[in-house]
Amino acid sequence: MIQTFQRTLPHGITLSCRAAGQAGRPLMLFLHGFPEGAFIWDPLLEYFAQPEHGGYRCVAPNLRGFEQSSAPPEVDAYRAHLLIKDILELAALESPNGRIDTLVAHDWGGAFGWGLANAQPAKLDRLVIINSPHPGTFLRELRDNPAQRDASAYMTFLARPDAERLLAENDYQRLWPFFAAPPGVRPWLTEAVKAQYRGVWDAGLTGACNLYRVTPLKPAAPGEAPRTFPDLPRERLTVDVPTLVLWAMDDVALLPGLIEGLEDYVPKLQLKKMPGATHWIVHEQPETVMREIEAFARPAARAQ
Repeated sequence: MIQTFQRTLPHGITLSCRAAGQAGRPLMLFLHGFPEGAFIWDPLLEYFAQPEHGGYRCVAPNLRGFEQSSAPPEVDAYRAHLLIKDILELAALESPNGRIDTLVAHDWGGAFGWGLANAQPAKLDRLVIINSPHPGTFLRELRDNPAQRDASAYMTFLARPDAERLLAENDYQRLWPFFAAPPGVRPWLTEAVKAQYRGVWDAGLTGACNLYRVTPLKPAAPGEAPRTFPDLPRERLTVDVPTLVLWAMDDVALLPGLIEGLEDYVPKLQLKKMPGATHWIVHEQPETVMREIEAFARPAARAQ
């Protein structure tokens, strides 16, 4: 059974959360992306809470700015280090030792997962990334690959000052096409799932759009001069915790070039290419995602 609750963190941010499993068990934490909410993880929360699948304490927060979580209006309130702080303080409340056994993250959630694993590796035993680019390879591809710049052009739209107003028009008519699936992909966007998405979006889209406004890693907007990307020092890019990357190969926004050279930054990498799946693989193939995560995390679960 999914539990829902609010957690107010020591620094004042409140996160609305979904959870399953017994408090005090090893923590499996799930981070969503845009334009999603924590509800996308419900099947995984229930699965990994079961004793035969690890018996974890499974928690999925809505990131700040999403659903009923705190949504500061300032763009700077969405800088990566602040959302990473949210995650670490939530873990301190949900885990008996403040550690995250397994962090599972998709899309924007993965951006904060990569950052947490780099900055606070002692707080994390293992990392699972689902179609979320590592900042090192994303920077390279934005700089050197015109195809990835074109595929990322949507980011400049979402960073517009009027983006949330345009997205909300006519029952979110600009958002639903994000989920368009190629032939052969299992349909998943039912009316019930649409209602869940509307519940997230009705709460407001400004916080979500602020993620795109604050990041320097996006292409130039139409009419702007080519963007000069910052050089990130290598010590801010390396991830030394064991990491599983599940990469849906039919993602039209995040191209396969983003996983090339990933092992240079992540020495303890397991990379699984997932053909026939799009950016929304968590919806399309939840059983496959669960199976891959369980195989990766199973040794730790057995040791408990």
